[in-house]
Amino acid sequence: MTLSTEQHTPAAWPFWALFLVLLLGATAATATPALRTRYPHVWWLVFGYPAACFRVVRTWRPLMAGCGLAISRKAALIVVSGLVGKGAPPPQPQVPRYGFIRPTRSGFWMLARLLPGQTPEDFIKAAPAMAHAWEVHAVRVSPWTPGVARIAALPSDPLHAPRRFERSSNHQLLRVTVGVLETAAPWVVDLRRVPHWLIVGATRSGKSTLLNALVAGLAPQPVALVGIDCKGGMELSLYGPRLSALATNRAQAVKLLSALVDLTLDRMVICREAHVRNVWGLPDNTRPVPVVVIVDEVAELFLVADRREKDEAHAASTALIRLAQLGAALGVFLIIAGQRVGSDMGPGVTALRAQLGGRACHRVSDPGTAEMTLGDLNPDALKAAQAITPEQAGTAILASGDGWERARSFLITEAEAESVAAEYEHLTPRISELAGTPTAEKGTPC
Repeated sequence: MTLSTEQHTPAAWPFWALFLVLLLGATAATATPALRTRYPHVWWLVFGYPAACFRVVRTWRPLMAGCGLAISRKAALIVVSGLVGKGAPPPQPQVPRYGFIRPTRSGFWMLARLLPGQTPEDFIKAAPAMAHAWEVHAVRVSPWTPGVARIAALPSDPLHAPRRFERSSNHQLLRVTVGVLETAAPWVVDLRRVPHWLIVGATRSGKSTLLNALVAGLAPQPVALVGIDCKGGMELSLYGPRLSALATNRAQAVKLLSALVDLTLDRMVICREAHVRNVWGLPDNTRPVPVVVIVDEVAELFLVADRREKDEAHAASTALIRLAQLGAALGVFLIIAGQRVGSDMGPGVTALRAQLGGRACHRVSDPGTAEMTLGDLNPDALKAAQAITPEQAGTAILASGDGWERARSFLITEAEAESVAAEYEHLTPRISELAGTPTAEKGTPC
């Protein structure tokens, strides 16, 4: 009996299959790093996300048990008696159920149903263990609905090297993209939605870079920029060509702030006569230009050495509080920045802080500043701000009543900010109510 040639063909198939597998593996090993570098989102969806899902499914039950988030189905004595009497294995503990693992452009998230007696805070404490088990950069847990927590994972740190700032002609009024959030989403400062901001940070923490990004984004827009820098204008004078007014000492600041208060009162009359509640209800051709007031080193406005300075500080704080209370509806917005903000600077600081809904805290030199900035909104945000290291320059903690998140501003150098301010000098409006204040004589009539 002779064997046909067809009987020998299958013996050669494993060799070609092995060769093909090795070839595909070598190609993938060569192409994957390049794909991850040039198209990180594509790499994540094709390779990273499936691997992450596998790790979550494989480790979920032991992870919940190890973190104390599993509940035994029987009392301990019943379990022991069952083992002794019948030799049966103990019942598996009950663990929280999780839903579909949804991919994002730079991570994934899912919903977990809490067991009776559990709160989202229990999962927040277990977040570092989840990050280690799933081999990701960080895990963030937040409440979703009653009885449900949202678990989001970040495989890498989007704040490590955010892309450089790119100017765009398609700006929405009073809306500026100043950096990137830890979720890889853009960090957008929208003054229409959150009209007043408090920004703090020690020297070389990234506070000035954030101000540069804000000015560079607002400069091409039809808005008036007003500066108050009581350190002789050393910081805000860089934007001089684009500023409608600039106060460089406290006496000038009091005069400028008083003029701004009068401006809001005049706009109040206009709105009342037009039967609208705010300037945004006025026709476009009669709506007054929005004014963004940038105050750098706010502590210089409040610190006093004698009676005369005490009166000036009181006048400045009163004017700032009035602007914060009235400005949002009348087109006046505050950005208050400083290295240190504390209750020891006077009761006006606490009252002003209450009106500033946007908070950005970089690395600070004293715990009191972080407490003043974030403590009234979110205790977890306060802990995160105190953990920022000097190597994380530019990183800030953003907080609101809804929660907190990390962010990092784009690197805008002083030269770039100065160049943008000079480029859009022709857009600087001259506001009649500010006539007579420092540098207010320049610009075009509004």
